[in-house]
This record gives sequence, C-alpha cells and structure tokens, in this order.
Amino acid sequence: MSTFDNLTYTPSETAEIAQWVATASRLSQASPAGPTLLSALNTHLATRTTVLGAKPSEADVALYRTLAPMVAHWTPAQRTGEAGLPHVVRHLDFVQNSPLFGLGVPEAEKVKVDVEEILFVRPPVDAKAEKAKKEKAAAAARAAEGAGKEEQKEVADRTRVEGGKVKAAKEKIEAVAAAAAATPEAPQKTAKKEKKEKAPKPQKQAAPAAPLSPSLIDLRVGHILKAVKHPEADSLYVSTIAMGDKAGTDDTAEFEGQVCRTVCSGLNGLVPLEEMQGRKVVVVCNLKPVKMRGIKSSAMVLAASPRLREGEEDHHAGPVELVTPPADAPAGERVYFEGWRGEPEGVLNPKKKVWEMIQPGFTTTPALEVAFDAGAVKELSKEGEERKTGLGKLVTESGGACTVKTLTNGIVR
Repeated sequence: MSTFDNLTYTPSETAEIAQWVATASRLSQASPAGPTLLSALNTHLATRTTVLGAKPSEADVALYRTLAPMVAHWTPAQRTGEAGLPHVVRHLDFVQNSPLFGLGVPEAEKVKVDVEEILFVRPPVDAKAEKAKKEKAAAAARAAEGAGKEEQKEVADRTRVEGGKVKAAKEKIEAVAAAAAATPEAPQKTAKKEKKEKAPKPQKQAAPAAPLSPSLIDLRVGHILKAVKHPEADSLYVSTIAMGDKAGTDDTAEFEGQVCRTVCSGLNGLVPLEEMQGRKVVVVCNLKPVKMRGIKSSAMVLAASPRLREGEEDHHAGPVELVTPPADAPAGERVYFEGWRGEPEGVLNPKKKVWEMIQPGFTTTPALEVAFDAGAVKELSKEGEERKTGLGKLVTESGGACTVKTLTNGIVR
C-alpha cells in the first residue's frame, strides 16, 4: 500500500495529476509525439523529485509503469548522454525504490540503473555572462538601427540642398569680398581664451588591507544533492551542492528547487561515491572558480588526511575523511573558527595567497574535531607583535562542532 493514499490535493494538483496520467497513457500507445513528450517530462523533472514537485501521486506510478519497460532497453547514451534523459531515469529509479509508492518491485524485476554512469554533465549557466551577452546584442541592434536612420537623413538633406548649394556659396564669397574692400584694416581675430587648468582630483586612498585571518575564508555548510564521476577525469567527482546562495548568484544553477554550485573534488578512489550522496559537508565558497577538465568548479569540499612526516612525499593515497558539520545544520549556515570570527572576503585574490598561507593551520584534534592552529601559520605574527597561539574549534553559527570520523592530528584541505 502506498503512503500517499491519504494525501489531499488541491484542484490544480488534481488537474496536473490527470494530465500526467494521460501523458503516460499516450506514451504507452507509442504515440508519434512520444519523443517530444519524453523531452518535456525530462525538463519538468529537472527541478522536481516527483511530478508535483515533492508530493507523491498516482501520476508518478502511472509514468513508472509505462516507462520502466522502455528505459530498461535504453542505451547509456539515451539515459545520460548529451541528448539523453537523465531526469526521467532518476525519477524511475526513485519510484521503484522508494517506500512512498508501495510498489514492492522485486529486486530482479527492477530496471538496472547505474548511478555512477554519467556520460555528460551540463555545465551551469553563467547568468552574468548571459546577461552581458544579451545587452551587447541589444546595443548592437540599436546602433545599427540608428546608423540606418542617420544615413537616410543624410541622403535626404543632401538631395534637398543640392540645387541651391552652389548659389549660396557664391553669394557668401561675394559678401565677404565686399566687406573686406570696405574695411581698410581687418581686425585681427581675437585670441582664444586660455583654458583654466583644472585642479587635479584628490586621489582616493586605497582601503587598508584586512589583517590576515582564517575569518577571510568563506566557510559554509554544504548539502550535496548529487555526485557523479567526472566524465573526463578518473580522479574527480562532480558534485551539485546547495550552499545558501541567492538566485542569480554567479556560477550557480537551480537543481531540485535549490540554488546550487558545481564542485569538482579529487576524491574519486578515496571516498566511495555512495558516501557523497545527500550528505552535509563543509565548503570553501570564496576561492576563484577554476575549470577542471572542462567543468567549472566554484567551491571546494573540505576533507582531512594524515599529516606527512618531514621529508615524506604526498602520493595522495589516503585515507581521506570528509569534514562533517552537525546533521541539523542547514545548507548555507556560516562556519568559523572560535576566536577568529569575522567577515569573509567576497572572492579571495589568488595573488595574495590568503588560502595558501592560512590552510596549513587547519587540523584535527584528539577529540576528532576540526580546529585552527594559529601557531602553525608564521605569517600571522608581525614584527614587534606577539605571535598568537592556541586552537580554535571549527563551529557553525548555531554552535555545533565540525568533526571527522577517525583521523587525529590530520591536515584539512
């Protein structure tokens, strides 16, 4: 028995359910409009868990019963290729496995879906670049229109005055000659007035640089909504992470109704892919975005690994443990080190090397808490000032500590 039998639906939801049930019926009859209907369904599900958004209904079951036999025979390209229908496949897998729908499909009869097989990841739309592109095209169109009108006006003016132009010029010359003959000495032209030299504008003083501090790094709680293998790099995962950004923020896109960033992490082979799904992490949000094998990465996931001994080379062999915030911490909640609270930079300037100087102080304690060791960052002490020491725990604004599973005295990056 499904768990949504006792749910109530609004009139608009009831109408939408009937529409999708009818769509499922048309798909089952091999309608010529099938590819168009599937594409529309895939687009609809791109930001929804169910066809109604989050609420389950008989429409989801009807679509599953129709689509399961089809999807079972789809090629990987049809499922997750550049022209594939990945959201249809995800919805089908959700319905056949979720107890919400009470289908009880035997394991042997379920459509086999490999969540790691992603052939194409669509890069997020750069909203700022798209807006600039549209504004440039509109300006060019206005300029072209104005140039056309100006040219028409010039032709009309030239045509109108062509007949009297020579006569007017001749009369003007004769008048000037007559005036010159009547005046014994023509007055010299008045010398041009000298332009007054403008006083130089006072130079604005540059804002004083913020003192070096771990508070300059924008640390937040992130919620991984989806993680897949990078299609072009064996060591990378590509994660879709909600981290509290507002709609329209650069390098964000909407996924399942939330504003997210795409993040590439070198964790493939170090952290199981299933451990990345749907979990909370701590992310660095103000590093400059970089492209990693064709996909722009707009943040960084924090993870701990053993600290190297002196002279030891880092072969990136692990073990690696993700930094975990409190389970009830919402995506986007600020995270900071106790004793170092402050306002982070908008985007860290790569030339100033703030991250590179501060990161060596990120560590894990015997209590498995992540902390900042000020004594490990020599740049924090200025000449004539006493060097600050001690540990500051990494905590959320609501006061919960961020931890790792087993690694003590590890390095966090």
